[in-house]
Amino acid sequence: MNFVENIKEGLRSIQANLLRSILTALIVAIGITALVGMLTTIDGIEYSVNQSLSSLGVNTFDINSKTNRNMNTQGITQKTYPQLTMGEAFRFIDQYPVTATISLNANLTQIAEIKRLSKITNPNVSVNGTNEEYFAIKGLDFEKGRGFSPLEIRYGTQVAVLGYKVFTTLFDKNENPIGQEIAFMGSKFKVIGLLKEKGMLADNNYDNMVFIPIIKANQKAEGRGLWYQLTVGISDPSQVEFAMGEATGVMRRIRGDHVGNENSFELEKSETLAQELESITSGLRVAGVGIGFITLLGASIALMNIMLVSVTERTREVGVRKALGATPLRIRQQFVIEAIVVCLLGGIAGIILGILIGNLLSNLMNIDVFVIPWGEMLLGMIVCIAVGLISGYYPAHKASKLDPIESLRFE
Repeated sequence: MNFVENIKEGLRSIQANLLRSILTALIVAIGITALVGMLTTIDGIEYSVNQSLSSLGVNTFDINSKTNRNMNTQGITQKTYPQLTMGEAFRFIDQYPVTATISLNANLTQIAEIKRLSKITNPNVSVNGTNEEYFAIKGLDFEKGRGFSPLEIRYGTQVAVLGYKVFTTLFDKNENPIGQEIAFMGSKFKVIGLLKEKGMLADNNYDNMVFIPIIKANQKAEGRGLWYQLTVGISDPSQVEFAMGEATGVMRRIRGDHVGNENSFELEKSETLAQELESITSGLRVAGVGIGFITLLGASIALMNIMLVSVTERTREVGVRKALGATPLRIRQQFVIEAIVVCLLGGIAGIILGILIGNLLSNLMNIDVFVIPWGEMLLGMIVCIAVGLISGYYPAHKASKLDPIESLRFE
């Protein structure tokens, strides 16, 4: 009996025990669906974010005040440096020679209560002062309205952009906030923009924030020094190191750092959104593979049990084939191929379902792209073959060891 005939015999055996084979294949299909579906959804998310990043084309680094203030190392107190001021930040923006997008922001408070008419938020809203480039460089999209204009930044106009959670607390769902007034910290602000819901990402909950022009935030601080942060975005990734070197030179000149002295500020490469995404999706991938593995483990145990039953039921058949000259290798091959065929049938169904379910989940997350994960499809087929081999080998080995005379006597 050759290899092709073994495949045909496996299909005939499946057809003869159709219900049992379908139930076994269904268990395999569920495991493959969980595996392929989860990985397809993650691929859809990554594709969407990568498209957004490529259109934005930004690689960023941050410039901050020194954080090692008053630290003591081996009995020596480290030198302290004054914080970056808003004037220094604006001078940097004006003097920076590299083509770049530069945002400036500072946190005014994290315990603000935002009021509108009779409605009020919890005292946990963060109020940030920003310039006009902040929203673009942070990848924040607008649900309604717009961001700040250069004139509003320059003159410190009392206008505000709301995060989505603040909006839902102060306004009805279908209400338009644009042009409405809100109040906090003793002043009224006109709403000019509403950000799309972002969700919690890294350490920033943009949904629970209110943004105002950076100069107005500086005025509201009333002499209290704010922690100003510059974020420089470079469109060409290969120029980031050069841009960081230029930024260091410009800021040292503005801060009056003498040759040979250390920087009186901190400059570090930002963790990009792609890196943050990778840290999130890597966990999801592990979870998807884990769920698929557990389900497939159950499927392999069920398949092995069914194959053992099949060997017992077909003992006389094995005896006849051995009497006609079938070698133990051919007997093993027959039962292993039968197990692999069942797994492949379940795997094909699982891959199709996984792709459909994965893309459906992506669509529910407003990701308008249909992903065909060729790598996950190949992985699914390899897993199916592996499950078939593992589950089918022991029953096949048991069948190959049957004595032909005793097998022919089996009732």
